[in-house]
Amino acid sequence: MAFTNSGNRADDGQQTAAGPERHRGPVTMRRDAMQDTTADQWLLDSKGRADWKQKDAWRALRILSEFVEGFDTLADLPQAVSVFGSARSKPDSPECVLAEELGGALARAGYAVITGGGPGVMAAANRGAVEAGGLSVGLGIELPFEQGLNQWVDLGIDFRYFFVRKTMFVKYAHAFVVLPGGFGTLDEMFEALTLVQTGKVTRFPVVLLGAAYWGGLLDWIRTTMVAEGKISPEDLDLVCVTDNVDEAVRHIVESDAALAAAEQAAAQAREAARASDAAWRADAQRREV
Repeated sequence: MAFTNSGNRADDGQQTAAGPERHRGPVTMRRDAMQDTTADQWLLDSKGRADWKQKDAWRALRILSEFVEGFDTLADLPQAVSVFGSARSKPDSPECVLAEELGGALARAGYAVITGGGPGVMAAANRGAVEAGGLSVGLGIELPFEQGLNQWVDLGIDFRYFFVRKTMFVKYAHAFVVLPGGFGTLDEMFEALTLVQTGKVTRFPVVLLGAAYWGGLLDWIRTTMVAEGKISPEDLDLVCVTDNVDEAVRHIVESDAALAAAEQAAAQAREAARASDAAWRADAQRREV
């Protein structure tokens, strides 16, 4: 699949000429057809247990279809970085200015930029990537609010289920950059750190952009979690904290290079081991003869 930069387009956001609209996967709902619930809510809400027997098995097929759609759409994505941050940030806020600068810097370094596709920090990062000539990706989610992909998304997918969307953020990213945000931003950050800490994914950098915003959280992690032995001191090394976009991008590029070198060294070691084993077997056969 070839990807091209489509540039500035009309906004695909929540308000249209026909009034407010909601998206549920490929379905668009307007006026009286709009619903207040989401697919995630129907799946996770335990109130209607009798409904599970009739519908949850069929929901599994819908979940599978979302994975297939995501994998198929993103399979040919170039190296990319996932950027997280608040949907509530105003365009002229410090974090949005920083996000736009980051999107441009990542694009110039050869990375596609993946965001949640919403407004605020996400739109700023997508805009920065587009204006720098890079590929801008948005992975949207069905929500009762903040619905619709921002106008700076070149390649977008709308998901029903958070856990499917989160898989795509991790699977197709070489790094995470986390700007100031709320619960959703923290959720993505801690999931990435957990996956790296437990070895579930190949170690990749997690950059926190905005030292003042993240300082209190990191102080608590250091003085409480580390102090009480809930995590190891070296786990703090999984995070790079900076206010400088160039430093953030340089950290990602250097981590990519180090990982590539390590993989090459490992491949050479495996090849040397195979050659040594083959030589030993050949020598053993000669002695038997």
